[in-house]
Amino acid sequence: VQLQASGGGLVQAGGSLRLSCAASGRIFSINVMGWYRQAPGKQRELVARITSGVTPYYADSVKGRFTISRDNAKNTVYLQMDSQKPEDTAVYYCNVVGNWGGSWGQGTQVTVSS
Repeated sequence: VQLQASGGGLVQAGGSLRLSCAASGRIFSINVMGWYRQAPGKQRELVARITSGVTPYYADSVKGRFTISRDNAKNTVYLQMDSQKPEDTAVYYCNVVGNWGGSWGQGTQVTVSS
């Protein structure tokens, strides 16, 4: 199973971006879909995670600003990022766990200028 992420880019502080990540391949079921990020010199951290029937999880640093959602018919997860801050600058990775195990997307750069 492969993941294709898109939607990164450059945005000014206070702006918005929407990331998408589509899974393709021999998919019979998906359990968890999530977004992680890694800033230069820092460890990769979980940003948001969504599981069917469970309240989505958000890191404290993005609560109230980011929204994760999924389209099960398209095997796609989204991350709507609003009111962005310079500290949101990082490479964002999607992660999907399902019947095959788990996969990571290739990473998409998000840069927020002050």
